[in-house]
Amino acid sequence: MTKISIIGAGSAFTHEIIVDIITIEGLDGGTIALVDIDAKRLELACKLVQKIVDVSGRKWTVLASTNRREVIEDSQFIINQIEVGGLENVKYEYEIPLKYGVNQCIGDTLGPGGLFKSLRTLPSWIDIVRDIEDLCPNATILNYTNPMSVVTLLTSRITSLPIVGLCHSIQHTSHQLAEYAGVPYEEMKWNAGGINHMSWFMELSHQGKNLYPVLKEKIKDSELLQKDPVRLDAMKYLGYFVSESSGHFSEYIPYYRKRQDLIDKHCSAGYNGATGFYANNWPTWRKENDENILKKISGETDIDMKRGLEYAPVIIEAMVKNEAKVIYGNVPNQGLISNLPANGVVEVACLVDRNGVSPTRFGSLPEHLAALCRSNMAFFELVVSSVLNHDKEMAMHALMVDPLTSAVCSLAEIKDMFEELYEAEKAYIPNMK
Repeated sequence: MTKISIIGAGSAFTHEIIVDIITIEGLDGGTIALVDIDAKRLELACKLVQKIVDVSGRKWTVLASTNRREVIEDSQFIINQIEVGGLENVKYEYEIPLKYGVNQCIGDTLGPGGLFKSLRTLPSWIDIVRDIEDLCPNATILNYTNPMSVVTLLTSRITSLPIVGLCHSIQHTSHQLAEYAGVPYEEMKWNAGGINHMSWFMELSHQGKNLYPVLKEKIKDSELLQKDPVRLDAMKYLGYFVSESSGHFSEYIPYYRKRQDLIDKHCSAGYNGATGFYANNWPTWRKENDENILKKISGETDIDMKRGLEYAPVIIEAMVKNEAKVIYGNVPNQGLISNLPANGVVEVACLVDRNGVSPTRFGSLPEHLAALCRSNMAFFELVVSSVLNHDKEMAMHALMVDPLTSAVCSLAEIKDMFEELYEAEKAYIPNMK
């Protein structure tokens, strides 16, 4: 019988993931174990999942506990979507860097926000991994927690448990590109590779026709350019389209957020790069999400049982039913992309069947794109090493090589910013010397 555990079940991802799992054809039952240290959010998640099960008419047992060791035993799949101290610290991670000129939109992967999110998250995740090894040593870990590359990289360093990092960006961006190019998605041929939030669509064609010249012609119309201002502008100069939204991507490279005139020109509202978008809106989003869940539980709002695009359910379906599927996953490189560090984590197409997730070899990226990926991977390597070695100075060095921070600040300023952030969040950062 299939058993799936979700750790961090209070996350907004739970709804779509559970609907996608419950609607897998031929998978009519099993056990879903929900874990969250926030008892109120866990209760909401449990009621929502039970409601989805009831609507489906399928025979899934739902377990829930604030103590993961009570419910995760013998799980075949562990879905990780934890958030450690985020709500308490998101303002620090936006407002303190802004004093030093580091302007962030999201701040959950690179830069000051990504660094301190990692320092808060990874120690707790290490403890969770040890419990998975003890209680469900045959499990496959499906990670949704950001920073994706950091969590996946650290996991690969501390355990032999199989892990794949899963994002939404590849599948959503491929659909966006079909829309931008004006071609049917089902007829578009594409291939991508790189790192999480910075995978590059190397092939993009329709019926044998290269779509990049089409896109470059279309962005002469400012209306299209304004829909995705950073990514489409970057494509004009770098030659290829990147997988993550304009707002996210603007933080991972040194070109768009280092001066206010550039921010005004390229980084517009919302996910297109708005200053402080995540920090200013996340508390409201959480409140609204909880209110929406209550409406679904009460029946005031119908539950949409249409299957979405999440990869975790695709992996579960492929492994349980032994039906070969292809997903894009974040996995240890080991030569998959030849001009990126072999000991890093890359995002490539993966075959999934009863044998698990089998990454496919991508080859090499154009060198200028590989260089941009390597700048991010150096940051990830330093962050993971700082946590594993309890080395505060190494964590500061990660911030010193961050592309955006180093484009704005001197080394002395970066040190001062790091110390100020560390002082604000040290209660959430254990074992750092």
